[in-house]
Amino acid sequence: MSANILVVEDDAGFSELLATILKDDGHMVTIATDGGEGLRRIRQERFDLVLSDLKMPVKSGLELFRETRQDAAPPLFIFITAFGKVEEAVAAIKEGAFDFLTKPLKDPRSLRDSVKRALESVERERLFISLKDMERSGLPPDELIFSGSAMDAVRKMIYDVAPSTATVLIHGESGTGKELVARMIHLLSKRKGAAFIPLNCAAIPENLLESELFGHEKGAFTGAMQARRGKFELAEGGTIFLDEIGEMPALLQAKLLRVLQERVFERVGGSMQIRTNVRVIAATNRDLNREVAEKRFRDDLFYRLNVFPITVPPLRARLDALAGLARYFCARFAVKTGKKLKGINPEALRLMKAYHWPGNIRELQNVIERGVILAREELTAPELPAMIAGKETEGGPKVGILKDIERNCILEALKNNRGNRRMAAETLGISKRTLQYRLKELGLVAGKTEITP
Repeated sequence: MSANILVVEDDAGFSELLATILKDDGHMVTIATDGGEGLRRIRQERFDLVLSDLKMPVKSGLELFRETRQDAAPPLFIFITAFGKVEEAVAAIKEGAFDFLTKPLKDPRSLRDSVKRALESVERERLFISLKDMERSGLPPDELIFSGSAMDAVRKMIYDVAPSTATVLIHGESGTGKELVARMIHLLSKRKGAAFIPLNCAAIPENLLESELFGHEKGAFTGAMQARRGKFELAEGGTIFLDEIGEMPALLQAKLLRVLQERVFERVGGSMQIRTNVRVIAATNRDLNREVAEKRFRDDLFYRLNVFPITVPPLRARLDALAGLARYFCARFAVKTGKKLKGINPEALRLMKAYHWPGNIRELQNVIERGVILAREELTAPELPAMIAGKETEGGPKVGILKDIERNCILEALKNNRGNRRMAAETLGISKRTLQYRLKELGLVAGKTEITP
């Protein structure tokens, strides 16, 4: 596991010894001769780990450590101290330092072991982020993600591109499962132990999107009370997924292009260049060729993103997979709601196969979720929305009942979570974006005024 390490030590001979041991292990090493120079280096470059002497002229190691604690992504610290100063090192650990070593080193192995444990803790944090994201996403089994003959070519492309470092651009209609494809690429890559960080470019206000991507420094704008890491820093060593990339404003398109070309960026309000080792996977439901031709999307960025294009087919082209997907969602939502259902009635499945599915798998998931809420022993045709059951004109009352039930479920979830939409969405087993959409559809949001439960 290679890392970027800063050694802060006023003894030139000892710092060279540390650097030699670390470089032999494949790490990149920078040397600073005192705490002041160390702080300047940290402000200019991102380090995974700092090895610092406790006692130094100009600025001590402990002072250096304390000054970095307010940073958005402070590096881990391992202190080096003389035998008689162990108490100070222990006090530093209580403040958040990772470990300490005594000098002179008894054995290079003690340095290697401490550095290895520190870097493993960084990887565990990144893996935790990735696993939590997977847990929230409710990833279906592999055989369901690729079910249907239309997905055979997609499966092959995913397995071919995953081990590489190539940038991937995923095309497909809304709700086809583009994020699932991106997650599969990540999980099949050498980066699977690091984080997978998704960002919907259309869901973030334009004036906040740059900060979401690249982070910001304290005081960068009104309300920036402390420094904050952006998605690129959170995804370090892993994968960032930029959904709805076609919605990205022109100014940020230029900044993203720079990241792809030079692998560096700055936080908003900052001047330090931060190097990034992140794989970029982007997705769009737009025709980016047309967007480029009509000057709404940069052609140079498009060519950088479109290294390995993958097109995800719509659900109507995967009808041989519909029954399996529907049964999976039915079982999943039955567990969440505590219901014991036999499954889905054959007539209900027939009606679903005859439907066009403009919202694709996301729409199927929502339909099944509502159906499970209404179902008793099994999900039958009457539990399906009128547009699927073919009763748009004669089933008016049924539609009204369904909407009332859905409205009441949403209001109850909001009430139980004190109006917190993210928590309410988790309670309902849907995404926050889906909840936002349903709030508008059901008239629970009027302009900026919300109808409170």
